[in-house]
Amino acid sequence: MVKHQPLQVYERQLCLSCITGIYGCRWKRYQRSHDDTTKWELLWSLILLFTFCLLLVWFYFWWEAHNDYNEFNWFLYNRSGEWSDGTVPILATTAAGFTYIAFLMIGVTVALLTTVVGVISINQTWGQEWDVIPISLQATGPFLHIGALAAVTTLSWIVAGQVARTEKNMFQAVVMLLYLSVLLGLYLVPLYISSPCIMDPSTLKPRPNVIGHQGAPMLAPENTLWSFQRALQMNTTGLEADVAISVDGVPFLMHDHTLRRTTDIEEIFPDRQMDDASFFNWTDLQQLNAGQWFLKDDPFWTVRTLSLQEKDLIANQSVCSLEQLLKLASYHNSTVVFRLRRPPPEHPCYDSWINDTLQAVQQSGVPQSLVMWTPDEQRAQVRQLAPGLIQTSVEKLSPQSLEEYGISRLLLRYNQASTQEIRNFTHSDINLTLYTVNEPWLYSVLWCSDVSSVSSEAPQILKKVPYPVWLMSPDEYRLMWVSADLVSFAVVIGIFIFQKYRMSGMRSYNPEQIMLSAAVRRSSRDINVMKEKLIFSGQPQ
Repeated sequence: MVKHQPLQVYERQLCLSCITGIYGCRWKRYQRSHDDTTKWELLWSLILLFTFCLLLVWFYFWWEAHNDYNEFNWFLYNRSGEWSDGTVPILATTAAGFTYIAFLMIGVTVALLTTVVGVISINQTWGQEWDVIPISLQATGPFLHIGALAAVTTLSWIVAGQVARTEKNMFQAVVMLLYLSVLLGLYLVPLYISSPCIMDPSTLKPRPNVIGHQGAPMLAPENTLWSFQRALQMNTTGLEADVAISVDGVPFLMHDHTLRRTTDIEEIFPDRQMDDASFFNWTDLQQLNAGQWFLKDDPFWTVRTLSLQEKDLIANQSVCSLEQLLKLASYHNSTVVFRLRRPPPEHPCYDSWINDTLQAVQQSGVPQSLVMWTPDEQRAQVRQLAPGLIQTSVEKLSPQSLEEYGISRLLLRYNQASTQEIRNFTHSDINLTLYTVNEPWLYSVLWCSDVSSVSSEAPQILKKVPYPVWLMSPDEYRLMWVSADLVSFAVVIGIFIFQKYRMSGMRSYNPEQIMLSAAVRRSSRDINVMKEKLIFSGQPQ
């Protein structure tokens, strides 16, 4: 006799089949749409990552270029004719773009375009500044390596989770290959990190001398007597200035070609404010105030730190002559180096500019051994008339050529000489001065490179650097490098094992199974309710 299954069993099986079919179709449609979405998300993530990296490099460049902000503002002044701190909008825009990318995840296109335009502009107007990146890496490289290693090690949590979660072998292989390539590269990067501050501390040379470039222009108006006096108060061993020749043959201190930025010429001679500074006679120049602009424009944001007495002294500064500077230097036994600008061809001193300057040096009474003479023109004649002057070149030449020309000093921008070249000059008894050095990290790198002296706009900052910012022996650096790599490797292995164990327990469950289990529980609950109704309906009244 054939036993027939109860009707409830057939209904339950039919219900489960329908539910399985419905949810199975929905799950497949979801997977297809999810795969398409994942492709777009991957593309968007790559764009986001590229923009973030570009902004990071751009931000690092401007962070390290702080040493040369004043030089950048001067470039902008020569183009626009208006003095302002052009770094503020650049830093603000970069910070805004960095914030969008890092936190809000919007504005990628705007941030990318802004950064690209900025890179192109800097490359055209200030291309030499890109050298600050490899130079700064000599100071920050070992520590950036540790930071990058920590970040990539932390990223292993996400990578391990994605690899353990996905069922596509190709995707797993690609992700693992990329991640391990980056990790291995970071483990080996220290092989290519070079810094002069990784050295035997016992071989460190004496502290480089500091020369006040235009005096102490962050504390007083540039190229004024008070600025040079402030520099001498900061223990500088020398003073550097820019020299022009007046129409009546008086050498005076002026950096710009016009008098608009650093004097009140707009009030005294409003019709001549665009004239070249060398076309004024010394009597006219003495009528100009060379300090009030500093209090008004506050170019280095330092005016608020000045006392009332200092502000009064600054407000009464006038244009300084070369002879006045030399007398001040002679009194303090300080070295003087100046850059002499030849006047235009129509200037009456166009042919006599060297003799006029040499005459001012001799009349000042300064010992010739304190004056660094930089003009290459008529150098042989100058050497005959003033043999005691320190012959200095502003052009990079080999030690052999410098010795052949009788030049004992070299004045270069800090990016024009590598560590090895600096040591070669020192070994050849060439006294090398690098400008403009304002940041302690740059001063430290050059110190470890054995540079003789630096020219600085911030002697008050370098005065507080009695020792390099950091200095470690090669053995100490190797220990730090290997220890960081071993710790990172152990953490990464541990995270991958944990993620695999964690995801293995979750992999047996998927949305289809969860929905099916819920449907089965609901069907069982309905059958139980029906049984109860039948039982109660069969009881006698």
